[in-house]
Amino acid sequence: MASKVLMVAEKPSIAHSIATALSAGHMSSRWGSTEVHEFEAMFQGYKAHYKVTSVIGHVFSVDFPAAYQDWTATNPLTLFQAPVLKTESNPKAHIRKHLSQEARGCGHLVLWLDCDREGENICFEVIDCTGFHATDGRQIYRARFSSVTEKDIKKAMNNLVAPNRDESLAVDARQEIDLKVGVAFTRFQTSYFQGKYGNLDSSVISYGPCQTPTLGFCVQRYLQINTFKPEKFWAVHPYIIYNGYELKLEWERNRLFDADVAEMFRGLIVDDGLIEVTGISEKQETKVRPSGLNTVNLLKVASSSLGFGPQLAMQLAERLYTQGFISYPRTESTAYPSSFDFRGALEVLRNNPVFGNDVQKLLVDGYIKPRSGTDVGDHPPITPMRSASEDMVGYDAWRVYQYVCQHFFGTLSPDCKFIRTKIDFSVGGEFFNCTGQNVTVKGFTSLMPWLAVSEKSLPRLTKGEKIELSKVELYEGYTAPPDYLSESELISLMEKNGIGTDASIPVHINNISERNYVQVQAGRKLIPTALGVSLIRGYQCIDPDLCLPDIRSFIEQQITLVSKGQANHSLVVRHVLAQFQQKFSYFVKKIENMDSLFEAQFSPLSDSGRMLSKCGKCLRYMKYISSLPSRLFCGTCEEVYYVPQKGTIKLYKEITCPLDNFELLIFSMAGPEGKSFPLCPYCYNNPPFEGIDTLFGASKAGSTGKLGKGAGMPCFMCPHPTCRHSLIAQGVCACPECSGTLVLDPVSAPKWRLYCNMCNCLVFLPEGAHRITTTREHCVECESTILEVDFNKKTTPLEDGATLYTGCILCDELLHSMIEMKHGKSFFKRMGGRGRGRGRGRGHTSRGRGGRKQLDPKMSFRDF
Repeated sequence: MASKVLMVAEKPSIAHSIATALSAGHMSSRWGSTEVHEFEAMFQGYKAHYKVTSVIGHVFSVDFPAAYQDWTATNPLTLFQAPVLKTESNPKAHIRKHLSQEARGCGHLVLWLDCDREGENICFEVIDCTGFHATDGRQIYRARFSSVTEKDIKKAMNNLVAPNRDESLAVDARQEIDLKVGVAFTRFQTSYFQGKYGNLDSSVISYGPCQTPTLGFCVQRYLQINTFKPEKFWAVHPYIIYNGYELKLEWERNRLFDADVAEMFRGLIVDDGLIEVTGISEKQETKVRPSGLNTVNLLKVASSSLGFGPQLAMQLAERLYTQGFISYPRTESTAYPSSFDFRGALEVLRNNPVFGNDVQKLLVDGYIKPRSGTDVGDHPPITPMRSASEDMVGYDAWRVYQYVCQHFFGTLSPDCKFIRTKIDFSVGGEFFNCTGQNVTVKGFTSLMPWLAVSEKSLPRLTKGEKIELSKVELYEGYTAPPDYLSESELISLMEKNGIGTDASIPVHINNISERNYVQVQAGRKLIPTALGVSLIRGYQCIDPDLCLPDIRSFIEQQITLVSKGQANHSLVVRHVLAQFQQKFSYFVKKIENMDSLFEAQFSPLSDSGRMLSKCGKCLRYMKYISSLPSRLFCGTCEEVYYVPQKGTIKLYKEITCPLDNFELLIFSMAGPEGKSFPLCPYCYNNPPFEGIDTLFGASKAGSTGKLGKGAGMPCFMCPHPTCRHSLIAQGVCACPECSGTLVLDPVSAPKWRLYCNMCNCLVFLPEGAHRITTTREHCVECESTILEVDFNKKTTPLEDGATLYTGCILCDELLHSMIEMKHGKSFFKRMGGRGRGRGRGRGHTSRGRGGRKQLDPKMSFRDF
């Protein structure tokens, strides 16, 4: 009987490429959680049945247990000593169950995860899911490859190795450190600052051991610009005209900061009038061809020349890799391995309609051996693996592919050579010069024209020759500050200072932009916001280490030792967390220093917003603050009440909540299919009925109301038995698509509709009716609430011009024929679990679905 071999790749497309290459296309495919390809072939000299499937990135993510998830109930300081656990990153994909099922009966496991530390970590996640253990006699192998071409796949299959646990432990160490440090500081900062300032325009005031030093580089440049004091300077530039050339000569003094002295020198030169050639020199110079392309250089070029942010550039490169067009795009090496087949790599592009002629020239004239570069021991440089066209990959991906090809050709081309000519002059006792450049060998610049040497020809002069000046210019200018940091410069600084990895650098840059710490402006310049500047200046005045790259660089060095088996994973984590715990305690004690900077920059709540509704406690008007996160502020009670985000809020007919006397608001989501619903600000932040927070998927706010973040109990979830706006009164029937309840939209006239209080289901009622209301009656057939419809006189479907009609939208033929079901915007993300599923659906009895996705109280380690 043939043995069974399970092979697991990191992405479905790579699994398909592996199966296609090893089965020569003779395979059957079926769908599980991800696709499974099966075929018969030889494995280590024996006939075997292969199953090739994949994960979709990390199977697990690091998180805190449930006891540590509540922001108000957990002191952030305790997070440094808290246990961590691994939970499925995407539970709905059921990857763990899928791998466990496919592994049954298999005697061999071959891991085809990406060949970097993260890939190695996923290897051991897969081993855990499949139940393979070294002690049970079943064999585990690791395939190492850098591209998904048939040649590389077969080579990897013939050179299987063991997975590297040390590299996996290094990732575990980084994940735990980033989770605990990032979440502790983030929760404390967010809780402290969000309730105090009205125009603080960020939903989360986050900290990250990599993210914050990245922001620090941007703010450092910003402060250099803003503290720069320009100085006026003057420079003397004589001009000569000779054989049709006009030459502007450069002063060897460069510039002076005294106008009178500069004018004196100009006078001396004008008085002399004749300039003498004192020397002519020529020098052969070389512009060296590039080394192999690594990730950091690709990201820099993408930002500076292609106009792509690092995250988009990486996404495009990964897509090209999974499609087999380029080699693995995450590499630090710029040196090609000695066994690299350059001719073979060129041959596959010989017939490319864009690059064919360049390739043909390299093959015929002979390519040059590339520069040595740096071998970090991970992957070869990024190279093209098969021919592509713009139609095949799309415009953006094509531009990345095009650059990868041009860079590869450049590494195989001669250096650019040119002659630099310098002519020295003397006049009035002052010395000047001019330089020219003439290219003799274009070399690699013919394939990478944007790197070409700019040529400038000079007339033929002889030493001792004297020439009359045509004019003498006294240039007046100002010293200029450096420009704002570009993404390309920031990437260089991060690499130089050991901040992040080639995989995470794009994520950190994207995070500081998404969290409104910097804005990306023309030329992909990174300009810090007031919040970004205040944060970094706050860290600098409390503990500069928190925003300097030194600590992160030290952590990365320790993690590298773990990956090499030279340091203990647990000891490194314990040591780093102990350092940060001390820093956190000191930071908490000194937070007023940062707060003083925020006070100078942001408006207090009392000065923000507009009057909107009355507080149920003091009956004074509360202010509505529209900047995110949107909220109400009662200046008398000094309480903050969060409201739903990204919509409009209005007062709802001055109706008050029977539970707490707060005035009801009506929230409307944007667009014609956005829901509108009433809510009580107090109930929304403090659900009054047991279990409502579980039903809605929200964590209760503390007494300060700071941590509601727009998740609580709207009226359409309220089980109050008598309030006209509760679920009991406005609920009509069970949702046909989930376990929610269809509720009457109170302000949808004249396009009356019902919406589900859990999913995005919309039901349109008879259009143009004057009024549609729920009654206290229920259908004897299905228990749905009976509706009363007051039709328009001109369009009424009733006989004799009657307009008033009552009935069940499910069981009444007339009303049922007039409804239409659609999908609109949902206020929630649907969650798993059992539902209620009948009649009016009394909201207080459910413990199943529902819950708007909160503002990530967990703060996954990937965010830092």
